[in-house]
Amino acid sequence: MSKRNKLQKFAELLALPNVYENFNPLESKLYGLNGQLVSLRGEWASGHFGNGQPITLELACGRGEYTLGLARQNPHRNFIGVDVKGARIWRGAKIALDEGLNNAAFLRLRIEQITRFFEPGEVSEIWITFPDPFLRNSKANRRLTAPPFLAEYKKVLSPGGLIHLKTDEPNFYAFTLGVLAKYPGAEILYQDEDIYAKPLPMPELELKTYYERMHLEEGKAIKYMRFRLNG
Repeated sequence: MSKRNKLQKFAELLALPNVYENFNPLESKLYGLNGQLVSLRGEWASGHFGNGQPITLELACGRGEYTLGLARQNPHRNFIGVDVKGARIWRGAKIALDEGLNNAAFLRLRIEQITRFFEPGEVSEIWITFPDPFLRNSKANRRLTAPPFLAEYKKVLSPGGLIHLKTDEPNFYAFTLGVLAKYPGAEILYQDEDIYAKPLPMPELELKTYYERMHLEEGKAIKYMRFRLNG
């Protein structure tokens, strides 16, 4: 994508009513429509969605395929796709508006900042779909299932809140299993190293991102686990 196209999309994000952005990771400020400063921490359901329905986050949502798919499947729940790349979430936000998916919104910020913008217990579920596995050992702390990230998720999740992970990367999957085996209160509720080798246990797993389709064409097995962080 050219620099000009990216800049155009960044500008258009400001005009989208379903997009919120944090421009400076050193500040806990959030900007919405037309660049107006907003405060939604603890009030996402009522303040943006205008209801009291549960909130699900898709972290590192990319183009937002999973956020959109979940919103279509579950019209009585709220979904927020989170990604630091504005040019990516632009596409998902535009599709949501075109389809009238009022239960889907997008949040541009660094994932390690989520506790600044969500109150404890405000989120009911988290989906992590095909994140960058950061396979080099020197970057292990950047993996989205590393202990520092789990600690942040635990703060915003409601008691018993679920975390879903979908990936094609066996090393990342094994890393996550190892982390959860040692993480206090972690409980794996379901795990499968090849979900399409058998009937799917839940309709949400039928959804496929751009990267998942690409990985399937390459013959890679898609892995999934569902867990929670008790205590």
